[in-house]
Amino acid sequence: MAAMRKQLEPGPVARSKGLRASAEMNVTPLIDVLLVLLIIFMAALPLTQKGLDVALPERADPPSAPPPVQSIVLEYGADREIAINKQPVLRSALDSELRRIFASRQEKTMFILGAGSLRYGEIVSIIDSARGAGVQQVGIVTEKARARR
Repeated sequence: MAAMRKQLEPGPVARSKGLRASAEMNVTPLIDVLLVLLIIFMAALPLTQKGLDVALPERADPPSAPPPVQSIVLEYGADREIAINKQPVLRSALDSELRRIFASRQEKTMFILGAGSLRYGEIVSIIDSARGAGVQQVGIVTEKARARR
């Protein structure tokens, strides 16, 4: 019994030097969470991609381009001569000629080339005639714009 008693007696106890606080951050759990999230997103990515089956039509010939629309240009010279697309027109017949030209046209735009020596009131009377003939847009071409051509 003495031998047993000897075994039951406590022996010397090893004491630790004490727990020290550590200022270092433990990043191992953060890396574990990051890897788990990465695996989840990689597994879910193929499930989010969706597509449609499309039957494309056969290639057809391109539609023919509409014929170019010729601009209507009215020239009003310093000598009071009027010409529509280089065709001389009398001032008295201008209204009827403009109505004839713009009656069948889809594009209701006209350009005026006026001489710089003309009074603005004379150009305004031409614009009024054009408006009466159904012209919707009137462009006045300046001498500077003519010099660029």
